[in-house]
Amino acid sequence: MNGPTTVSGAEEGAAAVPGAGLTAGPAVVPCRACLSGEDLDWLGGRSVSLALDLMTSVTVRPPGARPPAGAAADAGAVPDGGAGRLPGAWAEEVWAFLRQRLPGLGARPPAVTAHSDAPAASGLSSSTALIVALFRAFTGAAVPAAGGGAHRPVPARTLAQWAYEFEFAIFNGGGMDHLAVIAGGLLLLDGRTTGLPEIRRRTAFPEEWAVVVLDSATRKDTSDHIRSVRAQLAAGDARLAAYRERTDAASAAVWEAVRDRDLAGLGAAMSRAHRAMRDLQGMSTPLLEELRELALRSVGLPLKLSGAGGGGALVGVCPAADQAEVVARLRRALGPAHPRARVIPARAAAGLAPEIAAAPTS
Repeated sequence: MNGPTTVSGAEEGAAAVPGAGLTAGPAVVPCRACLSGEDLDWLGGRSVSLALDLMTSVTVRPPGARPPAGAAADAGAVPDGGAGRLPGAWAEEVWAFLRQRLPGLGARPPAVTAHSDAPAASGLSSSTALIVALFRAFTGAAVPAAGGGAHRPVPARTLAQWAYEFEFAIFNGGGMDHLAVIAGGLLLLDGRTTGLPEIRRRTAFPEEWAVVVLDSATRKDTSDHIRSVRAQLAAGDARLAAYRERTDAASAAVWEAVRDRDLAGLGAAMSRAHRAMRDLQGMSTPLLEELRELALRSVGLPLKLSGAGGGGALVGVCPAADQAEVVARLRRALGPAHPRARVIPARAAAGLAPEIAAAPTS
């Protein structure tokens, strides 16, 4: 696996849901790449997200069960899940959120084991994937209906709304990531200033295409970025308005290129989205630009920054038949000059509940 294994502890053997042992299989959630439209999910405008098979899984351990071998050693060295929180803290906070909405939950969350293939703080929504996986793991075994009696699962639409509300209270951002990892596939989203975006369209990504992730190993900071952009919005900043207009147009071009199976057109549209991020919003860095130039020069692969910027990962799309060669050549090109950067092959992934794209999300 490309990413770290993480273990989040809660009270061993803690009481969970009366009548439900929470011993269902793992909750497995993809990460996502933003092909165009960062911030437009809450500024307003179109964005395009693609779920990737860099998966995060959360498994509730039965009462008294010990962590997997080696887990204790890993637990103290895991990357945080965002905002300085370790996965164990996320588990505690998600459980507290659920206790306000689901009568009958115990005082403490059950112990969970988590694993992620996605690099943390990379702009690939690893934090959201972990949060959604925790929500799914904690609710997936069914919870008591009001007044007792038969058990009922928490609907995927409710899960998306709750995960969005939970994360909004921390980061004050949008809902692209939650819909992307739950609905999966390729989404065209229409942003809203409050609440979840509208899913305008969902489609499968072409099977003949594959994704290459170039992780710069430098962290992005979502919370600082969102504060800065919200200040721009309040001030009526002209550059922000220009960014929104240019990126909305790039999102339309990205969607059209995928629909037409036009790989060169997709690369060009993603590059336009990246330039808007860099030139109008300062989301890129000298290192990221150096890595983009290296990829274009060595393997002819246009890359776009995914996520809020200031660090993180770049993503590109190539023919699936060429992916292994592109990855190998790009790794050689990075060489000793960029020893911490990683090249990660990925493919499009289904989400937890693709059916939520078939109806309004709010």
